[in-house]
Amino acid sequence: METLPRHAPAIVAAIDWSRLAVPEARRLRELGFGEGVAVEVLHRSRFGGGPIACRIGRMTVALRRAVAASIQVGHDPHGGEAYGGELLAAE
Repeated sequence: METLPRHAPAIVAAIDWSRLAVPEARRLRELGFGEGVAVEVLHRSRFGGGPIACRIGRMTVALRRAVAASIQVGHDPHGGEAYGGELLAAE
């Protein structure tokens, strides 16, 4: 999700839970992050290491860059395109 263009609707393809601390993983789950969830990046800090504001459902949340980097998203879950890591295999 870290490299997803702003205002580009996407779907969470995968979350690398092993890269997250237990409290961070718990927070993502409580906010509703999981595979298949619709997300959109709304804003990035101008200074490289700042947080990323994103929309999940009707909520706007701020994520640390390291947390956002653990979330892989794709525009179309069947299209074979993804951001933030490996390409998704087309089904």
